[in-house]
Amino acid sequence: MNTLVRTLLATTALGTATLAYAAGIERRRWTLREATVPVLAPGSSPLRVLHLSDLHMMPGQKSKQRWVAALDELEPDLVVNTGDNLAHKQAVPAVVRALGPLLNRPGVFVFGSNDYYAPRPKNPARYLLPSAKTRRVHGIPLPWKDLRAAMIERGWLDLTHARRRFEVNGLEVFAAGLDDPHLKRDRFDEISGPLPDVPLRLGVTHSPEPRVLDPFAAEGYDLVLAGHTHGGQLRIPGYGAIVTNCELDRSRARGVSRWGAHMWLNVSAGLGTSPYAPVRFACPPEASLLTLVPRPVDAGQDVSEAKRDTRFGVGGNVR
Repeated sequence: MNTLVRTLLATTALGTATLAYAAGIERRRWTLREATVPVLAPGSSPLRVLHLSDLHMMPGQKSKQRWVAALDELEPDLVVNTGDNLAHKQAVPAVVRALGPLLNRPGVFVFGSNDYYAPRPKNPARYLLPSAKTRRVHGIPLPWKDLRAAMIERGWLDLTHARRRFEVNGLEVFAAGLDDPHLKRDRFDEISGPLPDVPLRLGVTHSPEPRVLDPFAAEGYDLVLAGHTHGGQLRIPGYGAIVTNCELDRSRARGVSRWGAHMWLNVSAGLGTSPYAPVRFACPPEASLLTLVPRPVDAGQDVSEAKRDTRFGVGGNVR
């Protein structure tokens, strides 16, 4: 056997093993990303926020449902859901089971494209092309109104083009959100206006497009939560995300970063994938637990973005 043949066989074997890992193991390696973020007004008590995004739920995904439900054991003060919950027309009951006890806690949400429309088979290479950012291929309509009704019935607040002021664990919060910028349904003018003087001004959007992050920052929001990117879904060790599927730069594809002089941004890598691209590599599915603390007196002072990035064991059955 000559060197070329051996090389081809080795390369094929490595590619097959990598695909098997990405499709069979990593996409079910449920992970909790934790970070401490200095966004509250001085003197405020810490606030624990659980950020969920991009479940892309199929009815039979029992492992994912159990793991998400077990996140209630973290006892978050507030749950924020940034959309793309559905991947099937019969998935609403599965999402409600997954959220389960979390729906008894204060929560807010916006929807993404895969709440409104089912995914469709696509050429994976199109995500590497500029046209992927402008051409949309929609599947059948999904029952997002049923999911919205279930969330509202349990007390969660729909922030779609809405401004809401509420109290969480004794802390006053002002929150506003947008419809999905990925579908160009965002209308920032509908939530624009002076912000109240409260300890936390929170912005919520599905896709972290710079065109919506900039006005959030300009109006004085402290923190914006978003999803959509899947963290890149396929990451190259030492390089990071290959693409973000939006205009956000690759370095912010997941995790906490600064946006402007005052505002912070958390982008969740999400908990699911399209059923037509069920792989993840160097980017396990995740939820985020953010401990919000007061800003330092010196607003320019840096803080560690992530205290740890670890797999959360409770409910983590990956079958």
